[in-house]
Amino acid sequence: MTTSTHLLRRRRFLPLFVTQLFNAFNDNLYKTAMVLFVVYSVYNSEADESMFSGIASVVFILPFCLFSGLAGQLADTRDKASIIRIVKICEIGLMCIGAVGLYLAWQGIMVHNVAIPVMLFALFLAAVQSTFLGPIKYAILPQHLKKEEVLSGTGLVEAGTYIAILAGTILAGWIPVQWAIIGILATAVIGYLVSRQIPDAPPIGHQELHLPLLEPFWKETKNPLLKYGALLPVAIGDQVLMSWRLVRETMHNREVYFAILAISFFWTIGAVLFIQFPPLAKNQLSASPQVASLFLVVFSVGIAIGSVAINALLKGKVSARYSPPSVIIMGFFVIGFYLVARLWTADQGGVLLEVDEFILQPLAIPLLSMLLGIAVAGGCFVVPLYAFLTTRVPSDRAARTVAANNIVNSIAMVLGSVLAIGVTAIGVGINEQLLMSAGMCLVSAWLGRKLYNAERDAAACAQAS
Repeated sequence: MTTSTHLLRRRRFLPLFVTQLFNAFNDNLYKTAMVLFVVYSVYNSEADESMFSGIASVVFILPFCLFSGLAGQLADTRDKASIIRIVKICEIGLMCIGAVGLYLAWQGIMVHNVAIPVMLFALFLAAVQSTFLGPIKYAILPQHLKKEEVLSGTGLVEAGTYIAILAGTILAGWIPVQWAIIGILATAVIGYLVSRQIPDAPPIGHQELHLPLLEPFWKETKNPLLKYGALLPVAIGDQVLMSWRLVRETMHNREVYFAILAISFFWTIGAVLFIQFPPLAKNQLSASPQVASLFLVVFSVGIAIGSVAINALLKGKVSARYSPPSVIIMGFFVIGFYLVARLWTADQGGVLLEVDEFILQPLAIPLLSMLLGIAVAGGCFVVPLYAFLTTRVPSDRAARTVAANNIVNSIAMVLGSVLAIGVTAIGVGINEQLLMSAGMCLVSAWLGRKLYNAERDAAACAQAS
């Protein structure tokens, strides 16, 4: 029995795995349904569509900048399983808000003035939820798994996340928006029920979360919803300071430092690509929403394949050995995708290609192959780097390390999204913007090499001592 199969049969891993799978599925079902509906049914210009896709990306990323510090401290100082359950209850409420926005847009009721702002607000809340869940899903692994199981568990979580993204993205592209409304509500409820099966994960050590204004309330209040919910309005003013302090404290470890920077550049690349997929499919390739969904599906499948493949290559050892060549290969695939997209000549006289028609186009298979190559190489690059975040720090700081990573990742992704919006505003075509991603791969490769050097230095120091 493999380690992965073994973990999937254990309560100490399976409920967490399924909970985060439902969370990623629901986020992407909602976000993709919203973006595709607005791009294909509301706007009718490439610039407006790309701008909306970029704004949606910024809205989704921003909470990771604002609240990751608080999320990491909560995860390290409170029971992780309890926080997961509270977060999943909140998901039911925020998806109700998203359902209202989607319904108004579907019915054509106050689309620009009310429906779109409501949908974006729900997207922001979904990102807040993911911000608080993100540090826990990785930091809880060393607490529930054996040391030799952590890399395998991380790979499963990463692969499962992208399988869930795949499923949510497929569904959003193929079902009517009214079915998406039912889907996001049902998934939120099921996700909460599954989260109740996660074993307790009490804080390690005797650390406390110090928020002086809240201490009396914290000690006296028994209702967990009020206790944790009250943190948000009080803590917002301290988030920037808390976040930067958290990042500064985390960056003292060279391996963690370069892992965070390399992951950040990787997700900047991913943010730019995901922003461009829907408008590129519609305007450059004359393709339907289902084809736009197919692009996201292929990308997600590739990441999942890369996540599993790198675990097999490294044989369970946490190492950045293959990260630099992986991201260089990814850059070549990005250039290949750009060249194939430039040669695309499908002109249907204003009629969008369905998936079966798209696949029959001469350049469809080369285009999808390039996209798959981008994602597989990306998965091989990024998965080992996440394992660095939880194996190179003490267990009682793992969640805060993941939170610091989320903060830096989010800032990088916001900057990448703003850059994509900016170059769109000055008239740079969507296809040409793909070359930005290829250039970013060089930076990621350099950072991956620096991480590998730091890894070898740390191993040499450990042997010497």
